[in-house]
Amino acid sequence: MRYSALKVIKESLTGHKGWKPVWRSPQPKKHYDIIIVGGGGHGLATAHYLASKYGMHNIAVLEKGWIGGGNVGRNTTIIRSNYQLPENQPFYEYSMKLWENQEQELNFNTMVSQRGILNLFHSDPQRDAYVRRGNAMIMSGAGAELIDQDAVRKLYPYLDFDNARFPIKGGLLQPRGGTVRHDAVAWGYARSADSRGVDIIQNCEVTGFQITNGNCTGVNTSKGQITANKIAVCVAGSSSRVMSLAGINLPIESHVLQAFVTEGLKPFISGVITFGAGHFYVSQSDKGGLVFGGDIDGYNSYAQRGGLPVVEDVCEGGMAIMPAIGRAKLLRNWGGVVDMSMDGSPFIDRTHIKGLYFNGGWCYGGFKATPASGLCYAHLLATDEPHPKAKDFRLDRFSRGAIIDEKGVGAQPNLH
Repeated sequence: MRYSALKVIKESLTGHKGWKPVWRSPQPKKHYDIIIVGGGGHGLATAHYLASKYGMHNIAVLEKGWIGGGNVGRNTTIIRSNYQLPENQPFYEYSMKLWENQEQELNFNTMVSQRGILNLFHSDPQRDAYVRRGNAMIMSGAGAELIDQDAVRKLYPYLDFDNARFPIKGGLLQPRGGTVRHDAVAWGYARSADSRGVDIIQNCEVTGFQITNGNCTGVNTSKGQITANKIAVCVAGSSSRVMSLAGINLPIESHVLQAFVTEGLKPFISGVITFGAGHFYVSQSDKGGLVFGGDIDGYNSYAQRGGLPVVEDVCEGGMAIMPAIGRAKLLRNWGGVVDMSMDGSPFIDRTHIKGLYFNGGWCYGGFKATPASGLCYAHLLATDEPHPKAKDFRLDRFSRGAIIDEKGVGAQPNLH
C-alpha cells in the first residue's frame, strides 16, 4: 500500500478502515538465501537494498526483540557528513545523499530535516583544525562554511560568548546536516523490505551458528534452526557477544551512550549545536524538547542505561555554552549500547568463516550512517566484493597497520 495525500483524505472520510499493517509477522522458513542477524536500522536498510537494488527477496531479518527497540530508536537523531579522513568523509557524504532522497525512495515520512549543524570552536588551533576538516568536506561535495563569532551570534544570540574558560570564537557549519525521526527510519525500511518479500521475524534471538569445516550454513535461534547460504551480522553493541558464538574475537568494546530530552520549550534552537571544548550536542525536537547527549560511559556494559557521572558531565557541557537551559526540567534519559572500535571507525567485511559477514564498530556514527551502511553491506552480500565507498572498512586493518583514526582516540582507551 502506497501512501499519498489522496490516501490520507480517503481514509479520513471512511473511518480509517483501509489501513494495513506496515509489515507482516511471518513464521521463519527453514532456508533463506541470506539471513540478516539484527533488525535495527542497518539490518533493515541492508534488507531493503538487497531487495530493491539487487533483486534478492528470499531474505530473513532476525531481531531478538522488537523493531525499533535497539539503537535505531535510542539516539539523538542527528545526521551529518562532517568528517575529514579520505576513508570516512566520502562514505558519510554518500549516506547524506541517500538521506536526502530517503522519503521518496521509501514512500514513508521519515521527517528528514536539514536544519544545519554547527560545530563551535574556542581557540585558534581548534579553528585551524576545523579549516582542514571543512576543506575535506568541500572536496567531497558535502559543503562547509567557517563562520566567525558575529555570524554565530546572529544564529544563536543566547550562547555564552564571553565565557572566560571556553570563549566562543566561531564555528564550522554544515547547512545540509540536521535530524531525522529515528523510529520512522526503522519503520520505513521495514515496510519497504517487507513489501518486497523479506521476512521480518521479531522475538527471534540467535543463540549460535551452524559452522562445519569453516563454512557457516545457518543459525540456531529461539525459534529453531534456520539455514542460509549467507549469514550477515549487524547487531551494534551486541557485536562482540554474538560473534563470539562463532569463535571470533573482535577489536570492539561495548559501552553505553546516553541521550536526554527535556520538557517541551518554545522553539529557540533552529539547528544542531555541538560544544567544541567538551562533548555536548543538542537540537530541539518538533515537540519542543531539547534532545542532547555527550560522552560514553567509561565502563563496558550491555545494559541500555547509564550512570550518573556522565549525566552530570553532559549537563555541565550544556551549561558551559548555554546557561539559559539551566532551569529546563529533564524528562527522561536512555542508553544505547554502542560498539566502539579501537580506531573510531566501522567494519563492513567478510570474516574468515565462509558465508559469515560482519557489519559493526560504528561508535558514535551508527545512526547517520544507516543508509550507506545498508547499501554497502547489501553490495558486499550480493557481489562478494566491497563497495567502493566502504573498501577500507576491513576487519584486518589493524594487523595491516591501515587504521582509520578519525579522532585520534578511537573508543577512548584513556577511559578503560
